[in-house]
Amino acid sequence: MHEIIISEKPKAAEKIAKALSSKVQQKKVGKVKYWEFEEDGKTTTVVSAVGHLYGLAALDKFAKYKFDIDWFPAYEINKSNAYVRDYVTAIKKLSRGADKFVHACDYDIEGTLIGYHALKYACGNNAEAKATRMKFSTLTKTDIKNAYDNMIDIDYHQVDSGIARHFLDYYYGINISAALGRAVRSAKGRRISLSAGRVQTPALSMLVDREKEIKAFVPEPYWMIKAKSDHDIIADHTDGKIFDKEHAEAIFENCQGADATVTDVNVSETIRKPPIPFNLGGLQAEAHNAFGFSPKRTQVAAQNLYTGGYTSYPRTSSQKLPESLNLKSILLSLSKDAEFKKHIVKLPKNLKPNEGKKEDAAHPAIHPTGVLPGKLDADEQKIYELIVYRFISCFGEDSKLETMKTNLNVGKEEFEFKRKRVSYMGWLEHYKQFKKVEADEFPPIKKGDTLKIHEILSEEKETKPPARYNEASLIKELEKRELGTKATRADIIAKLYDRKYITGKKKIEVNKLGEDIIDTLKEYCSNITSEELTRDLEKDIEAISQNKISKDEIIKKGEAEVRVILADIEKNETAIGTKIYVSSEEADVIGDCACGGKLVKRTSRKNKSSFIGCSRFPDCRTLYPLPKGANILKKKCPDCGLPMISYGKPRQQSCLDPNCGKQVSRRQAPEVVGKCPECGRDLLKRSGRYGEFVGCSGFPNCKFTTSMDKLNELNKKEKEIPNKN
Repeated sequence: MHEIIISEKPKAAEKIAKALSSKVQQKKVGKVKYWEFEEDGKTTTVVSAVGHLYGLAALDKFAKYKFDIDWFPAYEINKSNAYVRDYVTAIKKLSRGADKFVHACDYDIEGTLIGYHALKYACGNNAEAKATRMKFSTLTKTDIKNAYDNMIDIDYHQVDSGIARHFLDYYYGINISAALGRAVRSAKGRRISLSAGRVQTPALSMLVDREKEIKAFVPEPYWMIKAKSDHDIIADHTDGKIFDKEHAEAIFENCQGADATVTDVNVSETIRKPPIPFNLGGLQAEAHNAFGFSPKRTQVAAQNLYTGGYTSYPRTSSQKLPESLNLKSILLSLSKDAEFKKHIVKLPKNLKPNEGKKEDAAHPAIHPTGVLPGKLDADEQKIYELIVYRFISCFGEDSKLETMKTNLNVGKEEFEFKRKRVSYMGWLEHYKQFKKVEADEFPPIKKGDTLKIHEILSEEKETKPPARYNEASLIKELEKRELGTKATRADIIAKLYDRKYITGKKKIEVNKLGEDIIDTLKEYCSNITSEELTRDLEKDIEAISQNKISKDEIIKKGEAEVRVILADIEKNETAIGTKIYVSSEEADVIGDCACGGKLVKRTSRKNKSSFIGCSRFPDCRTLYPLPKGANILKKKCPDCGLPMISYGKPRQQSCLDPNCGKQVSRRQAPEVVGKCPECGRDLLKRSGRYGEFVGCSGFPNCKFTTSMDKLNELNKKEKEIPNKN
């Protein structure tokens, strides 16, 4: 008897194998590691995919519109995915003659599709129909064994839902992006890289709407009248913002020379329930508030913690912690850490978590597993502690907040002030490092007291425009509007940055190119910017997983909607192409030409190489070639004033003009420190904005990263395992 278990990533394969047997041997087929053990006459092989092994591509790559598509190995679609071939080959070889197949990829739509395709295409012989499914939310030994002992059937409605999502994303992304590119070529004879998407474009449209609100906003002056008195009291006039200047002046005059009489003192108590457990959106928002982390940065750290077995599956919508998780056992395990124990021993005996309303049929809320980590990198440590203390706080007692509201009479004008203090910490005792604890002093005053007024202030201010989104608030807004999914929202934002449609980290600003693209699309083919259309398709995809509608019906519906958009683009091709080209050219301006024109980044039609040319071509034939992979820098050449560029391996900087010869810096090539455990390519020691880290040379196709400390630990363990091949 030979059993094949397929996981989503190599680290998960190792965890699964070691959870199921103490007699595991690490082996290799080609460059790919796998794990194997024998028990009771049965050989079990645990092998991994490396994300999606198969992707969609057109059957006719020369077709104008690509709706006739099918699944192909990822390495056939894109040469940069060449490393995927090793994993497909390994699965094919190891599954020959196997009697049983187990799908053990992450239990969500993407994970289900990854495993299904590995079974269907790599294993072959109808393996997907014979396979059973492991469902787990943590990579702990207990959860893995329980999932293995209680196999379920593959959810084919979930498979169909994933297939439909990929088809729709392909139809929208590939066809509409290509149509916009053709419009520019038709109108201006130029090639530019454009990107549109089923969720990406409505998300950008939402940002453009906010940007226009901000630009159209006209500030309006108003006045705030304040009274300073004893006990450091600063009271506000009860009219609040006063937009009538004469009225503000009258109040100011009425208060001159008067004392304040306390007309009312009211102290109220508010009960603050413990926080609810994290889902992915909640974790991303809190990590942004606490550490300034981007949603993507948080998601990467949370995924690493899950893969390490320290926290549960992060891509969940749930705010529930079911009793089946054995919550007491998790708290008991966490108590082995002295700092966590200080908090856990203070929890009430009746351990019942405060929960939110949202549920997820696939996974519970994000929670620690109870397995204490060894050494984590800085990001992982912060996210781990945030998850642990949030989990502990969910079981805490109610916190109590006292609010003192006091009314004053000053020269017959009414003023008020508020002060707040936490009177009972409760759950805040466990979470105060992430949550502000109010601690105002309450002045010793009572009704009827007279207070001396030290100063009356009339502060002139202006109304402010709507706030720009940051990445965390944008994630929250996308979730509220039901655009995208918990797993894709961070990637959508990253793509908008990559396309240079938006800039800014603390506050997101829309570039002119992004704004003009949305304006043009809204004018000529508004369907692609429609939130409602995107939301309806998301609901349709969800309905597939619930067996309420067929995938073929939704794919057909999506194709029809895309064809309408394409027809609108074709009908207005010249206008659309001209407007987008003008915007993109402005976005590509890097400086001024000596002739008075603009220096613009362009791409050769013959060999697709990049260069800098003058906007007045052919009257001005100024041209500067760009080395492959060159980046235009903001700083200028100290000799001629042209922009500096960086290029080459190792990276070096020089003037844009190769004849200037100004070469100002050179740095060494990144040090090779090992082999990537996910794709087998070189691991490089790099420096990023957050310090040194180890990353795969196959980036962006392979996104494996780790710290040097963790890599050293991994190499040490690997040396201790004898090679039994």
